[in-house]
Amino acid sequence: MRHKRVVKRKINGDDKYQSEKIAKFINYLMQRGKKSLAQRILYKALDSIKEQTKKDPLEIFNEALRNATPIVEVRGRRVGGANFQIPTPVTPARSYALACRWIINAAESRKGKPMTEKLVEEILNASKGEGAAVKKKEDVHRMAEANKAFAHFARFTRH
Repeated sequence: MRHKRVVKRKINGDDKYQSEKIAKFINYLMQRGKKSLAQRILYKALDSIKEQTKKDPLEIFNEALRNATPIVEVRGRRVGGANFQIPTPVTPARSYALACRWIINAAESRKGKPMTEKLVEEILNASKGEGAAVKKKEDVHRMAEANKAFAHFARFTRH
């Protein structure tokens, strides 16, 4: 190994919910260092979810993340001059990051509304097991299932 292990920094919970997951989601949502804007967008979205569903917005948020979290993904690997898509299990940290990224990208790709409303719709859809983020997860799982025959190459991969 050439480098020292990277030490994971502890992320403090967010201001409103004291949740580490919400704090990380805000960081993924943030663009150009504008954290207060990202917080405002997410908190408004969670308040809107609470008004629409009359349920705890954290439960719905966590359910949406659970439905969008991948278990396996495919990684390209070159073996004997050919590229293979090898299904590999996803670590919990990476699966959370992917789920957040997919939800945010799905919300951004919707057109004609403010980001808060787009995020509300995507989180509600994901919590029901619908929406673009969940479809992305299903596509990744389908791809891994289709390439299951190449899984024996996985044990030679380096991390």
